[in-house]
Amino acid sequence: MSKKRILSGMQPTGALHLGNLEVLRTWVRLQQEYDMFCCIVDWHALTTLYNRTEEIVPAARLVAADYIAAGLDPERCSIFLQSHVKEHAELHLLLSMITPLGWLERVPTYKEKRENLQLSDEATSYGFLGYPVLQAADILVYRADAVPVGKDQLPHLEITREIARRFNHLYGPTFPEPASIVNEETAVIPGLDNRKMSKSYDNAIYLSDDADTVAKKVMTAYTCPTKIRKTDPGIPEACVVCRLRRIYDPDDYELSWEEDRRGERGCMQNKRELIDVLNSVLDPMRTRRRELIADPGALESWLDAGAERAREEAAKTLRLVRSAMKLDNPRP
Repeated sequence: MSKKRILSGMQPTGALHLGNLEVLRTWVRLQQEYDMFCCIVDWHALTTLYNRTEEIVPAARLVAADYIAAGLDPERCSIFLQSHVKEHAELHLLLSMITPLGWLERVPTYKEKRENLQLSDEATSYGFLGYPVLQAADILVYRADAVPVGKDQLPHLEITREIARRFNHLYGPTFPEPASIVNEETAVIPGLDNRKMSKSYDNAIYLSDDADTVAKKVMTAYTCPTKIRKTDPGIPEACVVCRLRRIYDPDDYELSWEEDRRGERGCMQNKRELIDVLNSVLDPMRTRRRELIADPGALESWLDAGAERAREEAAKTLRLVRSAMKLDNPRP
């Protein structure tokens, strides 16, 4: 029996951070049991980098390097750039013709992202509003059975299912409705300021940060505001440093967590220990990333191979779509 298929992707809008690493670890586990298509969605990056397009191409290669450095195996899953598979754009165009405007306006992340990025009306483009349609095309062009998502992305996946249902209703059964794979054990990674870690908030520890940079950032991290002296009882649930230690040092966190609560350890001790923990997690990735960046030919070869397989599968879907829509139009 053939494996079920998964589509997953990340934007090359900057360096990946610890929050992205948790997602990548999930993908690494899933590649063992699913047919994985792992995309770098560089067209999506245009929604916010439309006036800095020169950043996208180099950032896309760095994201690809991080995919592999985190453990994705290009021999086992297809790693490729969205823009190298033109069928994404064609299906996006066709799906945009059947997607009601109201569906897009009610997606909660549309207003949230616009407010968080403080986008003006001029910067809020059709592409920004239509992001979920292109995302639906990314998923449906591979007729994916499932998509690994965080809880905040569930509305986007639901609109993908709605678009698939509408297409199937109008033109006949063509697309499966992809299921969500939500890893309940995946932690939400706190940023240095105690908000969710995000490039937009400038509160992230990046996978590409060197050991000294990690140390400097951890030293600025938010700690429990009521703990002034080492002997003051702490509230580890309210401390970024304690929460990160709990995620990345799960074998030892329990003791230190309770010691902090009893006022038996200070914030500086927590920070020094977290620096060691994070650098031990990131060191193997740093080494692998350096190797990949030093051999760009090998990286391009893997991206080319991934795109070739992706184009083959996407072309099959577009033939089904054109046939269903009665748009088969042989050249004279």
